[in-house]
Amino acid sequence: MNMQNLMMQAQRMQKEINDKKDELAKMEFVGHSEWVDITFSGDRTIKNVKITKEGIIEEDEKEIFEDMIQIATKDAFIKINNAVSEKLGKYAGALDGLM
Repeated sequence: MNMQNLMMQAQRMQKEINDKKDELAKMEFVGHSEWVDITFSGDRTIKNVKITKEGIIEEDEKEIFEDMIQIATKDAFIKINNAVSEKLGKYAGALDGLM
């Protein structure tokens, strides 16, 4: 196999990976617990937080708690992404499309 064929194969694989990432980003995933549902897109963006348990907080406070859960979750993902970039940054080119 010559180098040109190898490069073409790598480019095709990269395109396939990017297409799959785009497909996943459009999907939604809902995590359920006894009291909370959280919806994420496939790219790990938090879309919605819903407190499902009735009577644990006042109805007018429910939206505030949902927003606070969403903010805290987003903050945690930002910290994870920053740590991954810091630890694996030098490998970014090799891992492009895998994370």
